[in-house]
Amino acid sequence: MTFSDPAGGRRVRSEALNAVAVLIGAIPQMTEGLLFTPLEEAADHPYKADGPGPAFALQLRFPDLLACEAALNRGGALASLATGGGLSSLTGLDVTHQVMLTRSFPVDVAEHHPGTATPCSYLVHYPGPAEDMNAWNLHYLEHHPSIMRTFPNVRQIEIYTRIDWVDQLPSQRVEHMQRNKLVFDSPAALSHALTSDVITRMRADFVKFPPFAGGNKHFPMLTRVVRPAPSQDMPS
Repeated sequence: MTFSDPAGGRRVRSEALNAVAVLIGAIPQMTEGLLFTPLEEAADHPYKADGPGPAFALQLRFPDLLACEAALNRGGALASLATGGGLSSLTGLDVTHQVMLTRSFPVDVAEHHPGTATPCSYLVHYPGPAEDMNAWNLHYLEHHPSIMRTFPNVRQIEIYTRIDWVDQLPSQRVEHMQRNKLVFDSPAALSHALTSDVITRMRADFVKFPPFAGGNKHFPMLTRVVRPAPSQDMPS
C-alpha cells in the first residue's frame, strides 16, 4: 500500500507511524509488516531524477493468498488506513494497493550488522506492460538477481510478480507488472552499493530486457519492521 502526496513534500510524523505499527501488528495472520518512509537526506544513487518517492508505504506479508485477502475486507485496519485511519499525516494522500507474489533470492550476508538502526530499502517498480509477460519474467528472474547479489553488503533481494486477487479496500488498485526490493544496513551502504561498478552490469542487462512499456521508478526508503502482536488467546 502506497501513500503519495500530489503536492510533494508531505512527511508522516513519528506518532502516526507508531499508530500504524499498532494497527497492522494486530492484523490476523500477518507475519511481518514493513513501514517505508523517505530518507531525511537524499541518498546518492543513479536514479535520483525519479523524485523523492511516496510519503509513506507499507508492505505486509501473509502465509498465503487467502490470509492476505481476509485482511482486505471493508471493515479492517487496511480499509481504515486507506482513508487516513484518523491520522492527519495520512489524510488527503493518494493511496494505491497491490497484492503480489514474493520471490526471494539468496544473498551472501543476510544478517544486519550489530547495532544497525537505519536499515534502508531500495524500492523499484515497473508499471508495464511487457509485450510478452512470460518472456519478461523469464529473462528478469534468470539474469538480474545474480547481478543484484554482487552489490556490496546487500542484505535482502526480493522480486514481486503479479497475481489475481480480490479485495474490498477503498484505495485504488494498481497492477504493476513487477516490483523489486534491495535491503541495506543504512542509506550510506545503499549509496555505496548503487554507485559501485555493479550498476554497469545492471545497465548492460537492462538493455537486453524483452520489450516493455511504462519505464521504471527507484526510491530509497528508511525501513521499519513490525512484528505481529502476541496472541491474546489464553491457553486452554
